[in-house]
Amino acid sequence: MKTIDSVISPAIALSNPILNQVRDRDRAAHDWYRFILSYPPHLVQTYLEQFGLEPGQQVLDPFCGTGTTVVECKKQGIASVGVEANPMAWFAGSVKVDWTPPATALQAIAIAIGDATTHALAQPPADLLTLPEAAQQVILANSISPLPLHKTLVLLHHLRQQAPPSLQRHLELALAKAVVTAISNLRFGPEVGVGKAKADAPVVASWLAEVEAIAADLPYLQQLPPTPATIHHADSRQLLSVLAPNSIDAVITSPPYPNEKDYTRTTRLESVLLGFIRNKAELRSLKQNLLRSNSRNVYKADTDDQWIAHHTEIQRLAQEIETRRIELGKTSGFERLYHRAVRLYFGGMAKHLADLRTVLRPGAQLAYVVGDQKSYLQVLIRTGELLADIAQALGYEVVNIDLFRTRAATKIKEQMREEVVVLRWSGHWPDRPYPFSDRPL
Repeated sequence: MKTIDSVISPAIALSNPILNQVRDRDRAAHDWYRFILSYPPHLVQTYLEQFGLEPGQQVLDPFCGTGTTVVECKKQGIASVGVEANPMAWFAGSVKVDWTPPATALQAIAIAIGDATTHALAQPPADLLTLPEAAQQVILANSISPLPLHKTLVLLHHLRQQAPPSLQRHLELALAKAVVTAISNLRFGPEVGVGKAKADAPVVASWLAEVEAIAADLPYLQQLPPTPATIHHADSRQLLSVLAPNSIDAVITSPPYPNEKDYTRTTRLESVLLGFIRNKAELRSLKQNLLRSNSRNVYKADTDDQWIAHHTEIQRLAQEIETRRIELGKTSGFERLYHRAVRLYFGGMAKHLADLRTVLRPGAQLAYVVGDQKSYLQVLIRTGELLADIAQALGYEVVNIDLFRTRAATKIKEQMREEVVVLRWSGHWPDRPYPFSDRPL
């Protein structure tokens, strides 16, 4: 069996940001709504070709996000299934694989809704519409100004009154895209934050432009061969609840990285506007269904760390983080959880990879896009190497660790490796199927 050191690709580091951008020829459907740091469709194309996948086989993305893998598989004629716990991301991905709406009907209803909204906004309001207090506590402070928020809520009201069910989801996704790109005060660089406040914004015009972009893509997409594509709203650590045994031929995915990025912040505003999150209790429930990748979604009852209780290197790494915290005198509640967040992250990934074996067909090939991190007090986490080691112990063959690119870490201004861990599942379970825990959980 290959050792981890022997399969790390010697490719030259590439920091060119173009590597992670969507090419113009790939934009159809993908551009309807996507995370700013999503991996690009051409990376999916690369591994579909490398794996030799053909119609009749099925690809899984267990950390589906806004659907890059599933959308691209559908465009390439390969059946696919995704799993995503964030309801806004799940909604976006589900809409992006629905190419059934007639473009002309979508444009016509959007114009009618826009006209009704413009007419309503021409009447001076007694009071500006706003969000309920519980919802305001969930979004980033000052993420949208009062007047643009009022206009957005008026538009959303008319949209839901006038749009037929077959078109409503696409119209709502266009609104979500317009909100984060043109209407709100949010900025991405790459972390989500709040920029200069906009006293006003062209809400209806921005939304209509996004609807038009969707409508322009639909005729091309509708000419492609019909291909199954489904996204389940579920926890990636509970795959057996939504996937059939022995049903997956390949995996192309990018799980969260072990860092201090709260991934729910990226979609917080549009999640609240569309009603996916209404208060802090629902936000907490969402976080509890996510892989533990940062200290802000660590909970006292979490047990995923038991899956790697006997993994020497992960335990050493977590202890180094805790030792450094003590040496630096860091005492905040989140800082005290850094070492536990790392254990829970790799434990959750171990549970995911262990369960995944049941749904894979023998010979299945896997590609996991992951990145090294120094988020925890400058302690280097070689994410790809550690995941490869966990996978190998669970019976996967580590085929390679390909260098995709290097990226500038936001805080430390260093170039960090972003890699693709390439695995193969032979179908043969190891003698000890849960090698880093005393028993399966």
